[in-house]
Amino acid sequence: MELSDTCIHCLLSRVRLECSLTGASSDLTQDVTAECRQLLEGFRGSDLPHPRIASQIHRLACMRSKNPDPFKALKKEGNAEALAVCRHVRKRLVSFGDRVLASVIANTFDYGVKDHTVSSDFGAFFEQEFSRGLTIDHTGEILRHAERVVYLTDNCGEIVFDRLVVEELKEYGSHVTVAVRDAPILNDATMDDALALGFDRIADQLTTTGGGAEIGIDRNKMPADLSDAIDRCTIIIAKGMANYESLSLYDGLPPVAYLMAVKCRPVADDVGVPVGSKIALLRMEH
Repeated sequence: MELSDTCIHCLLSRVRLECSLTGASSDLTQDVTAECRQLLEGFRGSDLPHPRIASQIHRLACMRSKNPDPFKALKKEGNAEALAVCRHVRKRLVSFGDRVLASVIANTFDYGVKDHTVSSDFGAFFEQEFSRGLTIDHTGEILRHAERVVYLTDNCGEIVFDRLVVEELKEYGSHVTVAVRDAPILNDATMDDALALGFDRIADQLTTTGGGAEIGIDRNKMPADLSDAIDRCTIIIAKGMANYESLSLYDGLPPVAYLMAVKCRPVADDVGVPVGSKIALLRMEH
């Protein structure tokens, strides 16, 4: 996918949000936004994947605002709200498909995406979206490939429901490697979040995607244990749009299941679904 005006506007809206979260002055916010815009304009026509461009933009914004984790409070709030809803609905999530749907609904904990709003009442939003189900539902096929799983997480809040999916996979007999972000970036889940939720006790292996503050997947930066797990797995389960954009570029991967809420037009057009769709899409060949 090309770096379009839509992508640039979306990334800059996140930069402004990051500045706001750090308490930056209007002058500093304007300066940081201008620097990021200049950097983005230099990427037009580049072959660099979107997640790597976005990672550079957010690292620059964090450096200029002198705050390496501007989403820290929002991440904590997201986990707390998701835990409260999870306790209420967990008994109703009786199948693998139910748990996948719940985790995809929670993928909407994603701040600063242009024209996407995180619900102020996640409980009510969850009930509404759960009744609608998935636009693309390949959960049965996904489970049939789940002998050895690499599970790539995405956001805080969402990771609460990812744990339910991993628990279900373990009940099914799967070997599961879970990978979180290597360092804080946006509101993505890191090792601290995974350990707080006990992923080290339920997953066979818990690691990071590598590369420091990097969204998506860069196979040149991932640690050896994750690279080995991908080489040996029978399926990758990838949460969110950044992981979708990253993995879609690689050949020679095992089957990949993309679990995500589709929040922007470029990704929606690439998948072939309307914006707002919630999908569990299995792609057998890359």
